[in-house]
Amino acid sequence: MSQYCIRHEPKRCIACHACELHCQASHALVPDVRLGVLMHEEQTNTLGQYRLTTAFRPCFHCENPWCVAVCPTHAISKNPEDGLVTIEAAKCVGCRACIAACPWGVPQFDATTGKALKCDGCKDRVRSGDLPACVAACTTHALSFSVPNAVVRKVRQEYAISRLIELGKKKAA
Repeated sequence: MSQYCIRHEPKRCIACHACELHCQASHALVPDVRLGVLMHEEQTNTLGQYRLTTAFRPCFHCENPWCVAVCPTHAISKNPEDGLVTIEAAKCVGCRACIAACPWGVPQFDATTGKALKCDGCKDRVRSGDLPACVAACTTHALSFSVPNAVVRKVRQEYAISRLIELGKKKAA
């Protein structure tokens, strides 16, 4: 299991794409390669009400990463200390097996280098005590970075509070 995860709070997200841009800038990526992808859908219902739905998809640094298992040159590895899954560019031959294997389509192909790239959780930033670039750039704090168990506890706590509020409203009515 990864020791870290990036959590996305869709209700806070305004789809500004600062997360993607900061990631691209901090990794010196070409414009068409995005290591963390912000997907959004804009809708207007029949009453004319606008709704924005967002989802952020970085690498999940899986417990048993499929990309690691299929890499023929062992260019992809999972660090046992922090759980971050990374690609060693010097070993990558650009076969794209990792791209095909990942069910979330996280690895990207950089045509300029002929190599696969993926979110590495900003390992250098994290190891020096900083936040990943995407999290640091998020202007509305829709992205957070923490240990998975802490995230689960926070989600459960938020759910319990919202449930208590909901029950309180029903009692008052």
